[in-house]
Amino acid sequence: MPSFAELGVSNAVVRALAADRVTEPFAVQSLVLPDILNGRDVLARSPTGSGKTLAFGIPLVDRIAADGPRPAALILAPTRELATQIAADLRNIAHARALRITAVYGGVGLVKQGRDAAQSHIIVATPGRLEDQLKRRAFDLRNVRTLILDEADRMLDMGFRPAVDRIVAACPAQRQTLFFSATLDGEAGRVAREYTQDAAQHEHGPTARRAAVEIEHRFVPVRGDRIETLIGELEAERDLALVFVRTKRGADRLVKRLSARGLDSVAMHGNKSQRQRESALARFEAGQVDTLVATDVAARGIDVSGISHVINFDPPEDHETYVHRVGRTGRAGRTGIGITLVEPHERREVGQMARRLGIAHELNSPAGGTPGDGTATVAPAHAVAPAHAVAPAHAVAGRRSADTGPRRPRGQRSDRPQRANRPGRSERENRKAQRDGQPSERRDPDAPPTPRSRRRQRSQRSRAVSGPAA
Repeated sequence: MPSFAELGVSNAVVRALAADRVTEPFAVQSLVLPDILNGRDVLARSPTGSGKTLAFGIPLVDRIAADGPRPAALILAPTRELATQIAADLRNIAHARALRITAVYGGVGLVKQGRDAAQSHIIVATPGRLEDQLKRRAFDLRNVRTLILDEADRMLDMGFRPAVDRIVAACPAQRQTLFFSATLDGEAGRVAREYTQDAAQHEHGPTARRAAVEIEHRFVPVRGDRIETLIGELEAERDLALVFVRTKRGADRLVKRLSARGLDSVAMHGNKSQRQRESALARFEAGQVDTLVATDVAARGIDVSGISHVINFDPPEDHETYVHRVGRTGRAGRTGIGITLVEPHERREVGQMARRLGIAHELNSPAGGTPGDGTATVAPAHAVAPAHAVAPAHAVAGRRSADTGPRRPRGQRSDRPQRANRPGRSERENRKAQRDGQPSERRDPDAPPTPRSRRRQRSQRSRAVSGPAA
């Protein structure tokens, strides 16, 4: 494999990488570096943990002139955690070329953030907060020569397409566009082709039967209390564990219940302030607490090398969510274990998801577990297929999180979707919180737009076009 210098990377950046103990390119970096350095648009399918941040970051800083107009480059990310992680990963190599980089996200002061961004060569931003700053005219995007969309599929899934369209339209038409996504199929592929011109396409990552990282996939039957099953897994020998739950309230209640059992953990979700989220992640990464309980959105951008176990306390909604979750372990060539807790009524749906991902399992066996052990179902260790390589899986139904009560007897169960899965959940929670005397959650500029906010935006645009009534 060629070295960074042989791929055309400047000496200053090569030295900065070596200082961070990065001496050899990962596969995805070797694939895309030449095209990006030559100024081509690039579409890249690459999973989390593959080294894609440096894959676009290294050639980006080498193509920016320190004395040129600012901001010269914009990196869009779906969440504040990912935005801050990208900025941290690129800061040293940017400084090696005398470039400034700033992360723009919600939860911190607008004025200073906007002032810092206006003076920076590279801005890493979430769509919501970036639009806030553009409306304030803190800076503009007319000098942007490179636009990068990271985890673009997730931005689309989260409902950011209208905001991203407006941001892309505010950038110059003559620019270099880099589109990184876990899949280039469906809407993500269509959007990628709209945003790019004559793009070079690269695909990197595991196929259904070929492992790029080794992850052991285990499906653990729940017999009795789900919390007790989780505690049994957490008490096993391990390093750091990332536990996924479905709801923000579920995350907080699970942390309380674990604390009552003497297990230290921290929660990370959208209702936490930016300072609380950064503090939780810092304590987790430093090993001060060895269990982080998170929702799917909050966990985007977490890149902690010491995570040995990802545990799905609430099973994932679909196969793509499973891939993103377990991608938090087994990163950069390391091994890891993905564990999913499965109750009897969840076996069929989780089993279908596992089969479509090419993961061996025994979820449909009469005992629901490995013969003879009575506790767990263990799949052979191999990588999860990328989302584009499998057929869509049905959502996992009937799951419970830490804040739900006892299940009704099977005969009384309804076929209707769980309330938490129906639209408008956060708004109903806010109204209930106000009735209970609790403070309602404030609108997070980084959160995906709700149906109500989208209708309001359409109404405002309509009034702006039609003008005042006669």
